[in-house]
Amino acid sequence: MNTQDAYEICHTIIKQHSKTFAKAFSTLPPKKRQAVWAIYAFCRTVDDIVDEGQSPSLELEKFEEAFIRFTKNELPLTDPKWIALDDVFQKFEMDPTPFFHMIKGQRMDLYLKRYQTLEEVEQYSYHVASTVGLMLLPVLAPKNHKQLYSSGVALGKAMQLTNILRDIGEDLNRDRIYVPQSIMREYGVTEEQLANGKRDDSFIQMWEHIATRAEALYQEAFKDMHLYPLDARLPVHGAGMMYRAILKAVRVNNYNVFSQKSYVPKTEKELILNELKA
Repeated sequence: MNTQDAYEICHTIIKQHSKTFAKAFSTLPPKKRQAVWAIYAFCRTVDDIVDEGQSPSLELEKFEEAFIRFTKNELPLTDPKWIALDDVFQKFEMDPTPFFHMIKGQRMDLYLKRYQTLEEVEQYSYHVASTVGLMLLPVLAPKNHKQLYSSGVALGKAMQLTNILRDIGEDLNRDRIYVPQSIMREYGVTEEQLANGKRDDSFIQMWEHIATRAEALYQEAFKDMHLYPLDARLPVHGAGMMYRAILKAVRVNNYNVFSQKSYVPKTEKELILNELKA
């Protein structure tokens, strides 16, 4: 299979699974845009192993072994996802570390179902989300990606906290609670209350406590936007702003994070991008 066909398969994966991500990065120049597709496909594969694999622990171990061989140029490139990623590693100054950290983060989901503190949740968020930003940085900002490390980490954490706040009900169905136990206790919110989908003042205050931290992390991330090359500034800032708008969407839905998923309407996404272009 040629490289172009491999990239197109990765493009199909991103369009199927993350319209927000695909939309945000659609304005990048072709070389960068294709690299984003390949990196997303890698992340999606790891994600799917954990959420849908028959024996996820074993499958994750095999995938990690394959990636180790990939980094040593010992992996036969037959799968289109590896073909595309190999091209990315040849064209950009890629660091395998965040790829390994992301696998470690997904492994955490196999045995850690509860977190005690917000610090622990942020550590998890680094592993499953900030790592994606760190994978993308050499592609988006080839000349100064190291300078963007800390704000890239902040953006990933902010987005993951947003996911956690939006998906409380969905995660509960998988017996996962990412809201820190210490914060639940602080506001007197019990697991039983979450299971019953009860949205009283204590729940809303608890939710807003974490949302405030997410907002602070978005601010930290956005302060470095001017350091991105022009072609990447709008996609990165746009992705962050669209994700941040999910918090507002949850509030509009009266904090119903149990029986419906809050989305940012397409018109609002367009508005966000147009405002950033202005």
